[in-house]
Amino acid sequence: MKEKVVLAYSGGLDTTVLIPWLKETYDYDIIAVCIDVGQGKETDGLEQKAIKTGAQKFYLLDVTEEFLKDYAWPTLKAGAVYESKYLLGTSIARPIIGKCLVDIAKKEGAVAICHGATGKGNDQVRFELAIKALAPELKIIAPWRIWDIKSREDEIEYLEKRGIEVPMKKDDSYSRDKNLWHLSHEGLELEDPALEPNFDKLLQMSVTPEKAPDKPAYVEIEFEKGIPVAINGTKTSAKELLETANKLAGENGIGIADIVENRLVGMKSRGVYETPGGTLLYQAHEYLEHLCLDRDTYQYKLNIANEFAKLVYNGLWFSPLRAALSAFVDETQKTVTGKVKLKLYKGNIIYAGAISPYSLYSESLASFTTGDLYNHKDAEGFINLFGLPLKVKAMLIGDKVNG
Repeated sequence: MKEKVVLAYSGGLDTTVLIPWLKETYDYDIIAVCIDVGQGKETDGLEQKAIKTGAQKFYLLDVTEEFLKDYAWPTLKAGAVYESKYLLGTSIARPIIGKCLVDIAKKEGAVAICHGATGKGNDQVRFELAIKALAPELKIIAPWRIWDIKSREDEIEYLEKRGIEVPMKKDDSYSRDKNLWHLSHEGLELEDPALEPNFDKLLQMSVTPEKAPDKPAYVEIEFEKGIPVAINGTKTSAKELLETANKLAGENGIGIADIVENRLVGMKSRGVYETPGGTLLYQAHEYLEHLCLDRDTYQYKLNIANEFAKLVYNGLWFSPLRAALSAFVDETQKTVTGKVKLKLYKGNIIYAGAISPYSLYSESLASFTTGDLYNHKDAEGFINLFGLPLKVKAMLIGDKVNG
């Protein structure tokens, strides 16, 4: 009996090449596994395609709800954003895909897992760290690091020589990654940072602000302990909530990010990310935190958010530090409950009000009218003590420093 390899299979160009390449290079039975994290119709017909090109077995696992609840929501609660713009759409999907690949490998008694991530990208790290954390005994095959194929054009030629249908057009060979949280685009004109993206050709989840309606749209998001639970008054599943958020935000030109980012492997890359619903939820969540978190907790959490984003981007979801940071975040979210109203207009998200039973906003304190909890005279002593180091330095050193 042949040994088995589990292939992370999407049906795209890379993984379409991988099945015949694995058969020609190794003596394995190939088990193609597609993990559905909300990529929609992209999964249609994959089983027939995988078997036809040489796979012995095919799995399609729909883990969209788990993906949102166990990966997207914790990242949202953390407020994690990589390099100020990237909402980590691909990064948060890789750990659950890696987990599912390991589960199938153990079920099937496979000896190896194969992925199609390139040797220049971040995904090779994310997949392999997940596998190492969950099943260190499994071999990992990364063809882009060992085969003679050098480009997407080489891949297309490889398939054409073998009479295998190419799953894309040569003039539309963007590298894309899609899940319910986002859609990323890389390649073609995006490889030149001096060029404006061809948005009319790129966008699939959104429209440009110019094409958004001339009338604003209002949306209300409800949170419980930092987790979105309802949209426009309707409580629903995580998947249905994000689908609704994607539609509302996308048609109003929300969530399009053109980024030149620093990859983990050391180079800069450029991509366009569509994250309409995620951008909406991030903004709503942040507004609610402004209302419900005390100053020190909120400001410290900003540091945690940055560290959390780096860990997730770098493929360290299953690390002890990420788990510890999530525990901190969960503690901060105990009072992040309430409703946030937003106005969407031509790519802009405008705050339109929020309410929470845990609001720390006191009108009597914030008002210019003196309230019972605040005495204006107390400010003098506070300022004297707060400014004492500055005063002492000026008295003792004066102009000596400046000569």
